[in-house]
Amino acid sequence: MPERPRGPGAIPLRSRIEAAPALFRLLSDSALSRAALAACGLPLVLLDAEAPGRPITYVNSAFECFFGFREAEARGRGLVELLFRGDDKVAQRLHEEPESRWRLHAWRKDGAPLHVEAAVGGVRGADGRLTHWVLAFVDRTELELLREELAALKTTQAAA
Repeated sequence: MPERPRGPGAIPLRSRIEAAPALFRLLSDSALSRAALAACGLPLVLLDAEAPGRPITYVNSAFECFFGFREAEARGRGLVELLFRGDDKVAQRLHEEPESRWRLHAWRKDGAPLHVEAAVGGVRGADGRLTHWVLAFVDRTELELLREELAALKTTQAAA
């Protein structure tokens, strides 16, 4: 015999049992999403789009290795402050469009300069509001250094 609800607003046992598979699916999907983000080989960061300063809420291990900031060091800080030395123009560019790609100058924790391409995507809640930004980074440092070397060689040949 099903348990009778007790107290005001109590949910009957049958309703709770029927809701369990939906909750299980939701939790499984969430765990799967976290595992996929963690396993991704590209540096990824999630930003809270609704909080002032758009603080970092998550970084994967590839982000930690590439930029040198552990998740505990990065969480709660602004991405622009952390990687782009507080450059407000970068902040404005990154968040102009919900889907965009940018070539930017960034810095590792140890101060080493980087050339990166940032792919930016917006995440919307069920109500359509922008809740998070997702950024994925690609290292373009070696490519840009090779371009600079090639330009220098061309200049040397032209002068000769």
